[in-house]
Amino acid sequence: MSDHRERLEIYLERRSERGDVHPLTADASTREYFRIPWRGSVAIACVYPESFDPAEQSYLDVTRLFIAGGLPVAEIYDHAGELGVIVQEDLGDTILRDVLLSDSGVDKPRKLDEAISLVARIQTLTQKAFEIGSIASKLMFDEEKLVWELNFFREHYFHTLRKKPLAPADDAALTAEFTEIARELETCANVLCHRDFHAANLMIDRRGRMRIIDHQDARIGSPTYDLVSLLLDRITEPPSREWLAEKRHYFLNVRRRLGLPALDEETFANEFRLQTIQRCLKAAGTFSFQSVNRGKTHFVPFIVPMFRISLRAAESLGRFPAIQQILAAEIER
Repeated sequence: MSDHRERLEIYLERRSERGDVHPLTADASTREYFRIPWRGSVAIACVYPESFDPAEQSYLDVTRLFIAGGLPVAEIYDHAGELGVIVQEDLGDTILRDVLLSDSGVDKPRKLDEAISLVARIQTLTQKAFEIGSIASKLMFDEEKLVWELNFFREHYFHTLRKKPLAPADDAALTAEFTEIARELETCANVLCHRDFHAANLMIDRRGRMRIIDHQDARIGSPTYDLVSLLLDRITEPPSREWLAEKRHYFLNVRRRLGLPALDEETFANEFRLQTIQRCLKAAGTFSFQSVNRGKTHFVPFIVPMFRISLRAAESLGRFPAIQQILAAEIER
């Protein structure tokens, strides 16, 4: 029995809950999830790798913020910080990503537009996050964080996965361009972001409602960040430029309807491309790390598509020659 399971069993014994406990598969997480008996029904237990202080626990904090803003997240039923356990509403097993990849008769474009609208709704909570002192308001996609993510990509793709570090000149050129990207994106960081907003972190509950999960890493970032994540995460073929333009246009219209400041469409498109490079390379680093260090090799097929998307974004911007050269070489390898 794992340490996570042992602590959950202690928790359930303390709460006098008895019945079957079913492990659930997490994605790229160090947390473990279980479906547990709860008050005559069922709930989901999230068990963290260590204990936590509830007053400083980011998932609890951001959940309170999202619920205060009317966002569709799971209700928290209970928690035990000393055991690292949070018990929450069971949203079922239907993940939006699976729906979008299925052959079902679901109106997939409408579902995607609904998810895009949630990105804008999250951004409407920016001021509230600061007003209540949410942990999310104290974190930011600043230069340091963005560069760290890009360096994570360099380390785990070239060293961990490929086992072939870049030549010193290429490495230095990449460092300079990573810094340029990060500094520019820091100036755009002015709204609340989920930070990992993609179709595997959205669920369709038993009543057909879309629900947000895994929001504990929310922070202040670019208005493009979550949209890039939603539209470009874990795909095998880059979408057309026309389709991306359509989705950006839809998002900007939703923002306006919600009372958020209007954003210039061309400026937003260029910011979207800049964020695309950063976010997709960061994702490639995560896929590399997960495949080697945690045996999750199902992530590997998504790495080259991330390179193709990043390369196209850099070409569209007419910038970052080192990134263009290095990614083109890896795509052709």
